[in-house]
This record gives sequence, C-alpha cells and structure tokens, in this order.
Amino acid sequence: MLWFARRGVFTFWSCLWETRLVEAWLPQKVNTSLEATKHIDFDFFRLHNSDMEGFFALFSFFPILLIVGLYIAFKSIVIIDQYERAIVLTLGTYSYTLQPGLKFVIPIIQRTIKVDMRITTMDIPSQEVITRDNVPVGINAVVYFQVEKAEDAILKIKDFSYAVTQYAQTALRDVVGGVELDTLLTEREKLAEEIKNIVDKETGGWGINVVSIKMQDIELPADMKRSMAKQAEAERERRATIIRAQGELSASENLRKAMENLASSGAVSLRTLQTIEATTSNPANTIIFALPIEVLEGFKKLTGKN
Repeated sequence: MLWFARRGVFTFWSCLWETRLVEAWLPQKVNTSLEATKHIDFDFFRLHNSDMEGFFALFSFFPILLIVGLYIAFKSIVIIDQYERAIVLTLGTYSYTLQPGLKFVIPIIQRTIKVDMRITTMDIPSQEVITRDNVPVGINAVVYFQVEKAEDAILKIKDFSYAVTQYAQTALRDVVGGVELDTLLTEREKLAEEIKNIVDKETGGWGINVVSIKMQDIELPADMKRSMAKQAEAERERRATIIRAQGELSASENLRKAMENLASSGAVSLRTLQTIEATTSNPANTIIFALPIEVLEGFKKLTGKN
C-alpha cells in the first residue's frame, strides 16, 4: 500500500511538471519570469527520499487509523431497551449490569449479553400421566416466568428458558401422578398452584420468578369419557327421582292438612255441593252418588222402627 501511494504521488507531480501546470505554483521570490522557471530543477520541489517515505507512511496510515477509530467508537456504544438489562464481561469476568439507555463499553476487552426482563410464556409439552387410581390422562400446560436478576440467569444456568420448561414438566408429572382423577378434575387450580410453588422454589436461585402455571387441557381416554357420561346420567336421574318424591310428599302433607281443616269445619258438604254444581252445567252428564254403607244401614234402621 505504501509503495502504491508513493508511486501515485510521483506520477502526479511528473504530470504537473510536463504540462507546465506547476509554473503557476512557483513562489514569486524565485523568479517570476518564464525563462527563469524553465531552468529551475525539478529536484528543488522534490523532498529527500527518507523524508518522503516518512510522509507517505503517515499519509497511508491515516485512513486506516481513521477506520479503526470509527470502528472502536461504534463498537463502544451500546443501546439497551427499557425492557432489557445487559451484563458486562471484562476479559470473560462479570463486571456489572447495565441499565436501560445509551451506554459505553471498552471494545474487544468488554462484551455485553442482553437479557429480556419481560414475562415470558412457554408451553409445556403434552404429558401422558397415570393418576393415582391408574387412569392415563394427557395434560397440556403453560408456564409464565420473569427474569428478576439478569446476572444470575446468565451466569448460573445455561438456557434458562429451556431449564424452566423442563423443571415445570417434571413437577407436573410428579404432582398429577400423586392424585386421583376426581381430584385432578375438580381441583385443577389448587394443583397448578402446588406445581408453581415447587418450580418457583428451585428457580429462585437462578434469578427467575415463576408467575403462574396453568393446566389448559386434560384429555381422558374414550372409554373413561363414556363411563363418566353414564355416571353423570345416572346421577341426574337419581336427583330427578329424589326431587319428584319430595314434591309428592309435600303435596300429600298439604292435602292431609286440607282434609283435616275441611272435616273440622263442616266444609266438606259445601265442597260437595260446589262439585255437583260444576258437573251439572252440561245436561248430558250423569251424576252418581257413592254413599257409604253406614248411611244405608241408618236408613234401614229408621224404616224398621216405623
């Protein structure tokens, strides 16, 4: 590069001298006449060889120095978003954590690792778990977690997102395998909270806070679904029968009370006359009176005395 730069400058000055363009640049103190200018040796304007080499060395390195300086200045600038934190490693050793904003680091010596501090959602792969009463079920769940200490999440665990997911998966299998199917279906929120506490206790040392764990879907075998449908239908029939019997019992008690009130107040005859009046509105109706045997015997006794 130095050789090419030097050759280029020499060629440039030679062209200027041959085309007489350098005549206009000669100082007035030398000679202003054109004839005097012709006899001036071109070596008057040529620097010594050693001086020229130093000049060209400095001139050729200037663009390189400029590019290197711009590169270092560019690499030293770090922009951290509001939802991020960045840990700084100096020669591979943790130094400090950068907060959001425009920050500066030493290139080559220092490097930064950014960490997202927002709540992250990770799906737990579908798990085939056997409950305590030997019923195989498939469970889909999701875990919500947030990084609280960026330096711990980077320095203490590799790929903390994958680690949290795998630990939540293991805790899910352990908890669900220790309960019966009815408990799993009726106390889903309670079991999810128990799983969350187990995972949060372990991941707290990694600088991670588990916000929540939700069991989205519980898949049952087809045979179990049919059995549960029959059980639910039988339960509904039992409740309907009980409600019907309770209604009949309540109605019979009310009728008994009504009969006692009618008998004690003599309103039975009035009720009978009202019934007869209601049935005689149509002449085509035939009325049949059912009299007790005691009434007939009373009539016989009266006729026998006469």
